[in-house]
Amino acid sequence: MYEKQDGLGFATSALGLGSWNTWDRMDFDDAVRLIRSAIDARVTLFDVAHYNMGPHSEQSRTDVLFGEAVRAAGITRDEFQLCGKLWLWDYPNTGFAEQLATSFDRIGVDHAEAVVVGDYFERPDIPRIVTEVAEQIRLGRFDVWGVNNWHAPDLGRALDFAAAEGLPAPRFAQLKYSVARRSMAEGPFYGAHFEAGRLTLQASDVFEGGVLLGRTPARKIGADPGGIRESIRGAAARVAAVAVEFGVSSSQLALAFCLAYGPVANVLFGVSRLAHLEDNLGAVRLASEHGAEVRAALEDLWLDRSVEADGTL
Repeated sequence: MYEKQDGLGFATSALGLGSWNTWDRMDFDDAVRLIRSAIDARVTLFDVAHYNMGPHSEQSRTDVLFGEAVRAAGITRDEFQLCGKLWLWDYPNTGFAEQLATSFDRIGVDHAEAVVVGDYFERPDIPRIVTEVAEQIRLGRFDVWGVNNWHAPDLGRALDFAAAEGLPAPRFAQLKYSVARRSMAEGPFYGAHFEAGRLTLQASDVFEGGVLLGRTPARKIGADPGGIRESIRGAAARVAAVAVEFGVSSSQLALAFCLAYGPVANVLFGVSRLAHLEDNLGAVRLASEHGAEVRAALEDLWLDRSVEADGTL
């Protein structure tokens, strides 16, 4: 029920758990129980990274704690899938081999099923990135790769260069995608790649750090492209009202909205309570049985229409 076959270039669960500000804001025993429960519910993909560069120079221990919790839960490596991160903030000064060695050591693994090559301030050296990613794949450090909020022209260059050189191309794009933020994922630039089958979509930041659910998070949350967060805050009451109409929680509704979008292969979310995980699992059935109705009911809450769809804003 919870799996989508080969959606990201390998068979994985439709739902995945992200690591940013997650495992380091939980009691350790609670984290162990939550991860064990996720695995038992066949939520097998975990997005885990070492947050140590650029805007993420936080030296968070969330990745270390994740690895410790997995071992404490008695989970073997073949029971879960890892989606890691490669950062471009200090690239190429800190290369991919070094980043992977550090990240894997902190988690306690020797490979990942996938990595996401992160976003950037200045245009990166696309051929070098594609070539170095290919080398790490050749060495068995990971199997497939994706991009995170890349400008559409740079993604096009990566796809073209990989094709010309016979190298592994990105298989998916990890984008902010939610009831309110839809321009990049549903716009013409990324949309053309989704339609052609070159990429699938991994939806992230689907709750806007909790703002879309009517919460006021005290912790650091994701960036606010287009400066629309207050509008999203204002939309939370409408999301809650529609959720009542469907007889579900706001989080189930928000997740189902994303799951029901055709290009979506996987939806990431963060939870710090077991009850929230258990509730969110219901989104898969809601999307399967009422996905079109959910999307129609929330169509008018597309709030970032003025944000550039190619990611250049």
